[in-house]
Amino acid sequence: MSAGSVALIVPSDFGVADLYELGIPAAVFGTPQPDLADPWYELWLCGTGTRTRDTKPGFTLHSTLGLDDVVHADTVFVSWVPEEVIEENAPVPPELVSALRKAHDNGARIVSQCVGAYALAEAGLLDGRRATAHWMHTALLAERYPKIEVDDSVLYVDEGDVLTSAGMTAGLDLCLHLVRRDLGAHVANQLARRMIVPGHRPGSRSQVIDLSVPPDDNQSLEAVLDWARTRLDEPLTIEDLAHKAAMSPRTFYRKLHASTGTTPLQWLLNERVARAQALLESTDLSVERIAGLSGIGTANNLRHHFLKQVGMSPSDYRQQKAPARKHRGLSRTN
Repeated sequence: MSAGSVALIVPSDFGVADLYELGIPAAVFGTPQPDLADPWYELWLCGTGTRTRDTKPGFTLHSTLGLDDVVHADTVFVSWVPEEVIEENAPVPPELVSALRKAHDNGARIVSQCVGAYALAEAGLLDGRRATAHWMHTALLAERYPKIEVDDSVLYVDEGDVLTSAGMTAGLDLCLHLVRRDLGAHVANQLARRMIVPGHRPGSRSQVIDLSVPPDDNQSLEAVLDWARTRLDEPLTIEDLAHKAAMSPRTFYRKLHASTGTTPLQWLLNERVARAQALLESTDLSVERIAGLSGIGTANNLRHHFLKQVGMSPSDYRQQKAPARKHRGLSRTN
């Protein structure tokens, strides 16, 4: 899939608290990166035409685009519903619900951040699917929409044509995930470097990190993880990681899980698949060779894990990313 157009639905008036979550997709998709991918995404700011605040400090959006334009976008982002939807059980604005349904029927990919999931739920786009939102709002989401499998423990959920994310910075994780899906791991990783954020946090990572883990422990763990990233082609074990961290395997397991929400073996697998993605994009090495360099072992193992995590075979992934590789002038690496 190419970058395409991204319609960001923005209330005509919005408060300071909304600015961060609205700003994330605006920054990711609205800032051209011609050296990474050309063309980049085309960002549309689509106003709702309705007021959402009274005397609270906030901002006013003046846009030539509205909800009628959303139907023509390739991707639609909704990060907002009126406060009274959450606080007073008011209905989601019907014009917003209608716009989302029409866009989805027209083939658009629909994405929500935080309470934007309520709009997708009201449109029926989450029925029978897994979904998430900020953990403070997931219980209410599950109560109001029992047909949804609400998961309050993850950063984001990718259901293909419909994606949902938790609030705040989890929205950035989801945006980078979409860039990775659309333009490949290399582009997503380079963009993350420019934004000074981790290149990839899997959606399965926990929203709530155990704050009882001392900051010094987190710094020590990050040093070990950086060390492991340079040795993914080696047969690393939890014992190796624990030894590097000067901890027992049990203590290392507990601290890593508390800090990242995942297990050591799953962390290693996520990193190895990400390494394989980058190599498939940036080199013409064989799948067997890439399997070895990423630490997954054999081509069959790589295909198995790729199908589970990426949803396609390594060969199909390489073919899908071929235009981006051609744009960057990449050649064979020995």
